[in-house]
Amino acid sequence: MPSLRDWLDGARPRTLPAAVAPVLAGTGAAALAQSASVLRALLAAGVALALQVAVNFANDYSDGIRGTDDVRVGPVRLTASGQVAPAAVKRAAMLAFAVAAALGVVLCAVAGTWWLLVVGAACIVAAWYYTGGRRPYGYAGLGELSVFVFFGLVATLGTTYTQAGHLTAPAALAAGGIGFLACALLMVNNIRDMPTDTEAGKRTLAVRVGEVWARRSYAAFLALGVLCPLLIAFWAPLALLLGIALIPVVVLSGRVLGGATGHDLIVVLRDTGFLELIVGLGLLVILAV
Repeated sequence: MPSLRDWLDGARPRTLPAAVAPVLAGTGAAALAQSASVLRALLAAGVALALQVAVNFANDYSDGIRGTDDVRVGPVRLTASGQVAPAAVKRAAMLAFAVAAALGVVLCAVAGTWWLLVVGAACIVAAWYYTGGRRPYGYAGLGELSVFVFFGLVATLGTTYTQAGHLTAPAALAAGGIGFLACALLMVNNIRDMPTDTEAGKRTLAVRVGEVWARRSYAAFLALGVLCPLLIAFWAPLALLLGIALIPVVVLSGRVLGGATGHDLIVVLRDTGFLELIVGLGLLVILAV
């Protein structure tokens, strides 16, 4: 019988900053346009968090039944470990998808942006087929592109649009920065899993380009994730304060380029998620001011 702690671990709380950061950044862009809304921001955060949890359970289920997670360096997965029946993990994913959909309907009703329901449906489909279905695109090296689009552009710009009713250049730059940081988060995760992914036939981008270029790609994603928001200084000079985030960029890039493996990469993964959260929070505060 799985405990509550097992389910909480299965939800992978370390990945949740990737869900909150775009909402913070998008709300900051809306604030710069004098259109921020606390209610709509909270609803957007609920949608993003529910989707992230749903993706985590869906990946746990799909990778587990394929045998991809039978041998892992990171935290144990519910399905692969046998702690929870695959059907139960799948139900948890579907429940989280349902919560995200319900909150999305409420957000669209409040904002009057019903056409965004189509975008929300596309997010759910993309989330499931990342590792689910007969030909999961996450196994073909398209994971980073997916997170850039959905956890960067869609999440950030969608948050801004539901509050301001239009998009701005600062919102686009914020979305690009958050998207690149999300790519860095996925890349370092996939670098950690390269040996087992290769054996299981999961050809992530890291596996496709090889370890050297995967590590270089992580550093590039991290740098772009901070440089894009810095360009917002053309509209809001205080955005230059985000330059302090270049310090952890250098530190984390040095660890990965220096050959960090195993547990060290788990620490980098945690710190990368924290950096993304800090950049999102920084954008909210700076652009609101």
